[in-house]
Amino acid sequence: MKKGATMRHWLLAVSLMILGGGMSACAMGDKMSWKEEVLLHDGKKIIVERSQTYGGRHEIGQSPPIREHTISFSLPSSNKTLTFKSEYSVDVGRANLNLLALHVLNGTPYIVAEPNLCLAYNKWGRPNPPYVIFKYDGKAWQRIPFSQLPADFKAINLIVNNGREEDIQRAASGPGYVSVADVQHINSSLQQPEYKTILREAYPTAAGGCSEMVRVNDGWEGLGFFSGQPTYEACLKYCAQKGVSEQNCPCNSIFKGRK
Repeated sequence: MKKGATMRHWLLAVSLMILGGGMSACAMGDKMSWKEEVLLHDGKKIIVERSQTYGGRHEIGQSPPIREHTISFSLPSSNKTLTFKSEYSVDVGRANLNLLALHVLNGTPYIVAEPNLCLAYNKWGRPNPPYVIFKYDGKAWQRIPFSQLPADFKAINLIVNNGREEDIQRAASGPGYVSVADVQHINSSLQQPEYKTILREAYPTAAGGCSEMVRVNDGWEGLGFFSGQPTYEACLKYCAQKGVSEQNCPCNSIFKGRK
């Protein structure tokens, strides 16, 4: 290769690196990060930083799922930065939760999330409405009952990221972050009721086709393995064999009235 061509290729590479460094949403192999504008219930707006890595249980030929997701932000009128992570666990094989909303009341932040597919839905207690709620108590994030989520919070105000990385990158390429309008636009294609607003009442299809399963020593098993036992005592024995704690053993509910 001639020296002049080499120099041109080198300059092109440097230019691409500079442009890549200035991008507001960047995907680098197994990691992606971006900034997002969040509209709070009182009309205030904050900028949050979101990032996610990829990896975990998936079928051959499929893209790896989100392994871990992080959101970081500073509270209004505060310099303190808080971070919430949806982490990987072996029993789920991916990140446990998908983030749906961030709200703040009297300086206290709340996270609204949903279980990430059926294994997580069972792990987190099959919530209906299908949300898992966290509150920052000043020291750490704590899960709270859905009934303790302030009624003022109504909006799904974070991008519900179901594999739409290209949409996020495109929206963030202008102002340096995904604007409120673009967050709403990206989410507008989702038809499930739990993504339109924060639902407050239980509804029949909240499970979304996720059958009830029980965590056992070597994975997960459907209720049929327990209800198929001939007696209540046999069911209890099966729970013990599978390493299911007395608290999580479904035999009491299955054989209620038949003991």
